[in-house]
Amino acid sequence: MKKVAFITGGSRGIGLGIAEHLAKSGFDLAINGVREEASVKDVMAHLQGLGAEVIYCQGDIASKEAREAMLAKIKNHFGRLHVLVNNAGVAPKERRDILEATEESFHYVLSTNLQGAYFLTQAAANWMIAQKNAQADFWGCIVNVSSISATVVSVNRGEYCIAKAGLSMATQLFAARLGEFNIPVYEVRPGVIKTDMTAGVTEKYDRLIEGGLCVQKRWGYPEDVGKAVAALAKGDFPYSTGQVIMVDGGLTMPRL
Repeated sequence: MKKVAFITGGSRGIGLGIAEHLAKSGFDLAINGVREEASVKDVMAHLQGLGAEVIYCQGDIASKEAREAMLAKIKNHFGRLHVLVNNAGVAPKERRDILEATEESFHYVLSTNLQGAYFLTQAAANWMIAQKNAQADFWGCIVNVSSISATVVSVNRGEYCIAKAGLSMATQLFAARLGEFNIPVYEVRPGVIKTDMTAGVTEKYDRLIEGGLCVQKRWGYPEDVGKAVAALAKGDFPYSTGQVIMVDGGLTMPRL
């Protein structure tokens, strides 16, 4: 019986890159997104073509009711869950200096990027513990996709940085709590990745990368993140719970 992975924000960008590599690695998939199911049919068909059984779980992870409904759908369809990938995230609708940013923007970003992921992890972890108690050889893991913004300051999107820093701590908290159940929790921290979220700053980062922003002189791509997550999900790093996997082309490496 194949393992099942639930990927939030899995129908586009980094999430889709992760879904593709998990499908290639032999996982069946539950894909979350906020778009109507009809608009992601091509994506679902593409993933099925890679060998995965795929269901779509529409919903906003910031909503408690939506999170409960998505997990119930996975339970009803597959009856099991081995991997949770907390990837869904939003950027501020407007980039504003922290001296001018609004509480509304702060709440909008943190409710999805941190609060939603935190409580989805709580619910999934309890389900994984129940599976472990019922089946001694059950193996699962949780992967949080954060960002170099967890430690790299951007004063015009402070709410995003704080959300990612919080997700980094959540990784360590759940890793510590789930250790007794041998359920590792990891953080994958991407750098500058070419997706629709970075489309508006392509020219800026083209210049910065050419000027030496990264050690590896190129953009990152969703497949770079997907390969890292797949390695973790397959259990290739079983003794590394709570650790950060950097996927940033050396951007955050201290250099003189």
